[in-house]
Amino acid sequence: MAGLAAVALIIAVVGIGTTLREHEGAGPPARDHAPTGGGVGRYVALGDSYTAGPGTGTPTGEPRGCARSANNYPHLVAAELAPAEFVDVSCGGATTVHLTTDQETSAGVNPPQLAAVTADTTLVTLGIGGNDVGFVQLAHECVTSEPNRSPCRDRYVRGSQDRLAEAIDAASRGVGGALDRIQRRAPRARVLVVGYPTVLPAQGPGCWPELPVGVRDVAYLRESLRRLNDMLAQQARSHRAEFVDTARPSVGHDMCAPPGLRWVEGLTRTAQSAPLHPNAQGQLGMADAVLRVLDDEP
Repeated sequence: MAGLAAVALIIAVVGIGTTLREHEGAGPPARDHAPTGGGVGRYVALGDSYTAGPGTGTPTGEPRGCARSANNYPHLVAAELAPAEFVDVSCGGATTVHLTTDQETSAGVNPPQLAAVTADTTLVTLGIGGNDVGFVQLAHECVTSEPNRSPCRDRYVRGSQDRLAEAIDAASRGVGGALDRIQRRAPRARVLVVGYPTVLPAQGPGCWPELPVGVRDVAYLRESLRRLNDMLAQQARSHRAEFVDTARPSVGHDMCAPPGLRWVEGLTRTAQSAPLHPNAQGQLGMADAVLRVLDDEP
């Protein structure tokens, strides 16, 4: 999402405030996974900018328009596991469509991400789905100079119809289809769906005007983005994958937390990252969440 105005990033990258208790321990039936680590196996990382980690470390990989960092959570996980081979094809702005098609960036084309998943792949992490919902296009409609206004909710909720909820439901098909393709390409791979961390406070009104979103819209976005994480967890369960909850461990480290405690930066950054993206601490927290799941046998 590099190059977009900072305001236009707000809804695209707002994380999940809470995660349902039912996510805990949710995983697929036992499978005959090939090992990964200690000089064995092939780890492939797929995903969007929350996986790529723009601004959190030395840029790495091609094309540079993907804004991958050598300090993102896949690199941290790979450093801990030490597989025989590690490939990171995550890219800022990616949707599930870009798992199977080229992605044009500001500096080059990222090939279809699934091309990196081969029969000898033993571990896949997938962090994607937020851009499928179209939050970037909705962002400007949620920004307000008055904390008691809720332009986003007023526009997208009509009676019993919630257009953001409908968009999340529609995105589930792309996520589920991607998981099926991954498992066909790498039948012995362990597949982890990595959820989005908490970037709004788990409760309360937010931190207007630092985050120029009204109180009611903060509540609406918090619920909408919880729904996104719930969808990702459900798709993982339904497609023989595992879900990595990064929302729960990041509670209290949202963009309204004091500098030094926050894992996600706001419009005014206090640490290196893209605006409204996880900083280096956030990437480390996400890596720890992935490693905790990997430590448990599926």
